[in-house]
Amino acid sequence: MSQRPRASLGRVLDDLGSTLLELVAGDVGHPEGISALVIFDPLDEPVLAPRSLVLGVGVVPDAGALVPLLRSLGAHDTVGLVVRAPVALTPQVRAAVQESGVALIGLRRGATWAQLTALIRVLLAEDDIGVTGHESLGGLPSGDLFAVANAVSALLDAPITIEDRSSRVLAFSGRQDEADSSRVETVIGRQVPERYAARLTELGVFRDLYRHQAPVVVRPQDLGPDDAMTVQRVAIAVRAGDEVLGSIWAAMDGEVDAERTQALLDASKLVALHLLRLRASADVQRRLRTDLIATVLEGGTGARDALARLGLSARRLVIVGAGLLAGDDHTHTDLERLGDVLSVHLSATVPSSAVAAVSGTVYGLLPVVVTSGSPEQRAARLAADFVDRVDGNLHAIVAVAPAGSDISGIVHGKAQADRVLRVMREGHTSLRVAQLDDVQTLALLLELRDLAASRDERPGGAIARLMEYDERNNAGLIESLEAWLDALGDVGKAAGNLFIHPNTLRYRLKRVAEVGEIDLTDPEQRFAAMLQLRILAPR
Repeated sequence: MSQRPRASLGRVLDDLGSTLLELVAGDVGHPEGISALVIFDPLDEPVLAPRSLVLGVGVVPDAGALVPLLRSLGAHDTVGLVVRAPVALTPQVRAAVQESGVALIGLRRGATWAQLTALIRVLLAEDDIGVTGHESLGGLPSGDLFAVANAVSALLDAPITIEDRSSRVLAFSGRQDEADSSRVETVIGRQVPERYAARLTELGVFRDLYRHQAPVVVRPQDLGPDDAMTVQRVAIAVRAGDEVLGSIWAAMDGEVDAERTQALLDASKLVALHLLRLRASADVQRRLRTDLIATVLEGGTGARDALARLGLSARRLVIVGAGLLAGDDHTHTDLERLGDVLSVHLSATVPSSAVAAVSGTVYGLLPVVVTSGSPEQRAARLAADFVDRVDGNLHAIVAVAPAGSDISGIVHGKAQADRVLRVMREGHTSLRVAQLDDVQTLALLLELRDLAASRDERPGGAIARLMEYDERNNAGLIESLEAWLDALGDVGKAAGNLFIHPNTLRYRLKRVAEVGEIDLTDPEQRFAAMLQLRILAPR
């Protein structure tokens, strides 16, 4: 089997074309690889390296928008432009494609930009999966699951998918159009649809698949007469010792004879080697990226070099900090999952961003460039979209810090993000995305409490006398004073909050003045009481 250029446009179209992409016009046979994936935003000044692949998110696929854009991209030696299909291929557009040398590609209906971005980045990110020109497994580049999928497909003469234990599609072969609509839906979503997974679970397919070494056959009639599956599925588990790493699913009719069974067993062993290599490589890459980001955030002697290794030197960066709400039962895996999901979310819009979990918080370094508004505002919009998307599974919170253009600015941004996250984690605000301006007073109060605790400060004066009296007589004087101060002296409102009669509150306030020896008409004494209640005796 000949090895194709890993990062070429032809490779991308071969692996994704039948399901996600269609070539509208242009030449994709150039052997030179793709250097970068760029999200085109008309509000941003794009940074286009030679041989970039541009995703035209929001670009209207007609001559009026495409012709000038193609000409502009051609001047930067862009390899291709992807726009939402259907594309109006007019003579003007065809001429612009030929003149610019930029291939025009359509993103098929039903596929999303986020899916396409994630898939292409998987195909292009050689370093992320540890593929080198000197290392191979079974004659294929180590960790290249798409190459493995195509090899297994050729061996079985059937389109296949490689899936993990959660039925997420890790890779798929070409020829998916030979299967059926349920397979296309699975590949586009990179996940077996929930209704299929539930039915397979009811039939005991996953139980048999993970319990036995032999292939498992799922016939279309097993799923019901109204199902979209028309081609038989044959699946086999991928194992490493006793651990099940995932499975291979082939769409092929006919009997699963001894020859096919042996081919599936051989394929499962090959896939297991690549999955283990991927796991090891991913762990190494995760640790390396975490170490680099931690070094940058600490601002030590190696920070400048770490920033360069992340590819973020001389860039203005917005620091975001993400965490999970306090009170939920979180594990280290939850934090890693949060970091992975945030990384995928940001990479769709800010491909050069760097994300890692450091000391219980997920930090992101975003090189955000805008032509209107501020970098912080755009980062906040991205964060709000992220929180909304994951809300059903992860109760995420995100702090957005000011942009910094040097190491000291990054360190300052990290400190601000930590302050904001603390306020949100401890439930002092209902905000799920915040900047320091939104919670500065609350952050200061928490820091004053820390200072007071470090000095073993205790309430004194009027507050101490009232607390001592309440402890002896259960009179509720502190509670009444707090409610009255919070209501800015509105007796009716404060009494309502306490569920007592206003006259009862008036009597208690009289006793507050007598017992505490405090003049409630004096603003300085009121402020002193409020400060002590918030810092030294918080509710």
